[in-house]
Amino acid sequence: MPKFTVIMPAAGKSQRFKDKHYKKPFAVLEGRAVWLHSAEKFLNREDVIQLILIIATEDREAFEMKFAANVAILGIDLVEGGTERADSVEKALALVKPEADFVAIHDAARPCIADEWIETIFDAGVQSGAALFSVPVTSTLKRAEKENAEGISVKETVDRTALWEAQTPQVFRRDWLLDAYAKRDGFIATDDAQLVENIGHPVTLIEGSPLNRKITTRQDLKLAGQILKILPKPKVAGTGNPFADDDLFR
Repeated sequence: MPKFTVIMPAAGKSQRFKDKHYKKPFAVLEGRAVWLHSAEKFLNREDVIQLILIIATEDREAFEMKFAANVAILGIDLVEGGTERADSVEKALALVKPEADFVAIHDAARPCIADEWIETIFDAGVQSGAALFSVPVTSTLKRAEKENAEGISVKETVDRTALWEAQTPQVFRRDWLLDAYAKRDGFIATDDAQLVENIGHPVTLIEGSPLNRKITTRQDLKLAGQILKILPKPKVAGTGNPFADDDLFR
């Protein structure tokens, strides 16, 4: 059975979330933190041997005050992030266990992920070496001019044919991803698949679901609460699931 390490970035600034109390991965969603909803789906799997959570340096003290018990009991590894997302992931890769065959990267702020979707993307990653969830772009796309005194104007309408919106999880052969980051040379990638593409490896697109949305605003948090209610229930429910309704996980 292939073994997986899961890296979960949660070190962003959450500027668009606009909550004075929480950054989006640590906001409360249906009784517990967003990042715990994301983490539980992977920690319940036998093929996941490690989960690394990336947090910002300035969040560490508050995070450990609130979640130290969760981290200890669940055996999660913590790493402090860097300036850019790719810098953060690169730091996490240094902690990946050598016995891991594949690395899956999933946004901590993307909690509406179903068990069967993870199974699908893990299988695709094993078969192809690199795979990510994505959804086809369906809306009309506009490229804007720079803002001026009258506001923002449209420069052109962009052809959406063959355009897809990348999601996570993204799954890679460990050696491919390590090689991609070793050759990054400071390049600022917006996702990890871009780095793997840059060194010449094909990346497989697997059609995901619009429900697998990333929380960016407070409105997204409310919508995520409704989506969680219609996702398939965890297969381990009622069989010793460590994420049972317990105050420890709130």
